[in-house]
Amino acid sequence: MKKRSKWAAIILMVCFVFTNVLCFSETAFAKGITSVSQAKKLAKKQVKGARIIEVEKDYEDGIRVYEIRMLKGKKEYDLTYRASDAKLISYGWETQLWYVKRGSGKIISMSKCKKLAGKEVPNGKITHISRKRSDGIDIYKVKIQKGSKKYELKFHARTGKLLEYEWDFVKKADSSKYIGEKRAKQIALKEVGGGRVVKVEFDKDDGIPVYDVEVVDDELEYEIKIHAVKGTILEIDVDSIYD
Repeated sequence: MKKRSKWAAIILMVCFVFTNVLCFSETAFAKGITSVSQAKKLAKKQVKGARIIEVEKDYEDGIRVYEIRMLKGKKEYDLTYRASDAKLISYGWETQLWYVKRGSGKIISMSKCKKLAGKEVPNGKITHISRKRSDGIDIYKVKIQKGSKKYELKFHARTGKLLEYEWDFVKKADSSKYIGEKRAKQIALKEVGGGRVVKVEFDKDDGIPVYDVEVVDDELEYEIKIHAVKGTILEIDVDSIYD
């Protein structure tokens, strides 16, 4: 009887220790990500059935993040987790190009596209919408803000099908340190010689604070990256709204 009691006590102790180890690992995981395998588990839970094709540890605004690329069916996913608290801070997917057909028939109206966007992000505020031709495909690009998130959606302009979906948290600029949106608009308009500003957004590019400004002038669309402290132009991309 004494021998049985002794073995029962040992088994009970082992179970207790094992349970505590499990609880500790779950608690540690809930607090943050410390390994690539943990990041993979989170990503697989977020996009069930997807295959992970790349995991990268990086720093974003001085914060350790895990960036994961995944494939599922016709879509490629991009997820970013903050390591400190395992929070998903950006999420997006896009239909792989070879699955997208040019489509036929008339281009849907901008108002129709706005309705489609409203279904994807209910109660969001559309901040920008434009149509352009990319890789032979007519596309509507819609930018929406809702709460602390900003969304970018791309719709097939002929079929109305959603081709890309992405959200990220809005980054706010400290007005005491940076030139401000108003000055960024003035710099952009002066550079292109006029036009209409359709978007201005604060961001950080490889740790450098920038304002991304979009200007439309006649048939051209300019995307201008301006240093948020110095006011210098870092990059300009020019596209025709038709391609």
